Amino acid sequence: MSKTAHLIWTIIGISIVAAMLIAATVWGFKMRPTDTPCTGIEYIIEDRAERLYVTERELQQVLEEEHINPVGKALNTMSLHRIEKAIERHPMVRTAECYLTPRNEVKVRLTQRVPLLRVQTPGDAYFIDTDRKVMQARAAVRDTVLIVTGAVGVQIASNQLANFALWLQDTPFWQKRIHHVFVQSPQTIYVYQKGNQPRILIGSMRDYERKMKKMRTFYENAADIIQDKNYAEYDVRFSGQVIGRY
Repeated sequence: MSKTAHLIWTIIGISIVAAMLIAATVWGFKMRPTDTPCTGIEYIIEDRAERLYVTERELQQVLEEEHINPVGKALNTMSLHRIEKAIERHPMVRTAECYLTPRNEVKVRLTQRVPLLRVQTPGDAYFIDTDRKVMQARAAVRDTVLIVTGAVGVQIASNQLANFALWLQDTPFWQKRIHHVFVQSPQTIYVYQKGNQPRILIGSMRDYERKMKKMRTFYENAADIIQDKNYAEYDVRFSGQVIGRY
């Protein structure tokens, strides 16, 4: 038998065994009496090592409040879909997947929402997450993210400013320097640096990458000018210019 034929028959054999295992699992589930009780529920928070905004107790409370806690109930009276959707409505949950184990236990595998920037206004405080959605501000959320203050609406926060926050994450030079963004108006936006460095007036968020690249070039090539001057502000709104102001 040639090597090619041997490889083909090996693949066919593995496929048959895999199909038999899947069929046996499915058949085993189908053969379970429908009045078999659910033996328990386990929550698996996939990203708990990076962040932990939600607890098993909170998730259990969600199911209790909606009267869908499956523990002790017959399998034919519970809905994994309803459990999944209820968990996903928790304000800190991003995704949820429910399934039943051969031991008649429900497992809920979930991920949490990831903050991208924090908005702070005189009347409100919230996060915009990586899905560009408003995310509640709560004590458990302590991630170091870009802070935005001033006249900030959800529209600009979830679009232009979210884009800027993502760009910062991929731009180490500026990520370690930028402290927060102040929005005076959609056409007048300031970027504040850490320490005593001058603020940067970028105007609108249009072409912010080009403006910040120009500012970086200035930093890298005009060190003597920067040291001799004590500017309070750099204006990068105009093409080909960095204007220093006291």
